[in-house]
Amino acid sequence: MTDEPTLTPDLTESAAEAQEAELATLAARRDALKEEIQALEAAFHRLAHRCCQDLEEKQQALQLTIEQLERRKERIEQELRQNFVGASQEMAIRVQGFKEFLVNSMQDLAATVEELQLLPAPAPAAEHETPPAATSPPKLVLDEGFQEETSRIKHLLEQYQTNPNYYGPPWQLRRTFEPLHAQRVESWFFDLGGRGALRSLPSRLQNILVASAIISILRDFYGDMLRVLVLADSPERLGDWRRGLQDCLGINRQDFGPERGVALFESADALAFRADRLEQEDYLPLILIDDSQEKVSLSLLQYPLLLGFAPEPQLRRTNEFFE
Repeated sequence: MTDEPTLTPDLTESAAEAQEAELATLAARRDALKEEIQALEAAFHRLAHRCCQDLEEKQQALQLTIEQLERRKERIEQELRQNFVGASQEMAIRVQGFKEFLVNSMQDLAATVEELQLLPAPAPAAEHETPPAATSPPKLVLDEGFQEETSRIKHLLEQYQTNPNYYGPPWQLRRTFEPLHAQRVESWFFDLGGRGALRSLPSRLQNILVASAIISILRDFYGDMLRVLVLADSPERLGDWRRGLQDCLGINRQDFGPERGVALFESADALAFRADRLEQEDYLPLILIDDSQEKVSLSLLQYPLLLGFAPEPQLRRTNEFFE
């Protein structure tokens, strides 16, 4: 009983020290948690700032893409409008060409009707040309297959390729001439002897270029005695021939007609009738046949100068171009 009062203060003091230690530990843990929370808040703010910055950059990129697409849309719409205008202009040109063809066809028809009159009236002298002289025509070099004129023909072809004259006189070739075209011309003169069919080139314009070179060479031989007769199956194709010959040879509308340098036909019979009349008048007809004619009457083979453009052969012979 005498020792019990001395133990009680010691226990009380130990309990107090334990409480103080525990309070210190809790205070340290609280401070650590505060620091951790502050670090997390700072990291969150940095992440949020970075995400916002990325979103702003993406928004700017999308805005730039939208502006580019809008400009592209405007360019496409402008091109569409221009193409529509260009198509309209091309249509107007074709319509005008067809109109010119109809006018000249009516003139050709009227002239043919006059020729078929049973009692023809004396025709006035033509102002645009003089009748052929009553002398004998020059020797036809085609009788020998143009072999005697080889050097002259090759010289002209070389001149067309190396020194083209874009502003030369009418009936002289005025366009750029390639070796491929020269080979076709040589084949027609020397292999076919001036009468036969050549394989059609990829475009009608190239066929017209080859025909124009042949016309230019023959005009160098025969002058005004040469008359060109073109056969095609539609007014549109004949319009292409008219414009192509004008462009390649520097001729004009006054050179087209039944009594002029070039005549256009949709019918082989009408062409043959005109060729007969030309031969009777001592002219030399050159017959040109468009590749739209799949088959041509054999009656045309009686004429000395004939050039046909055969369509791309589908395992058929060139001779089958004629019937």
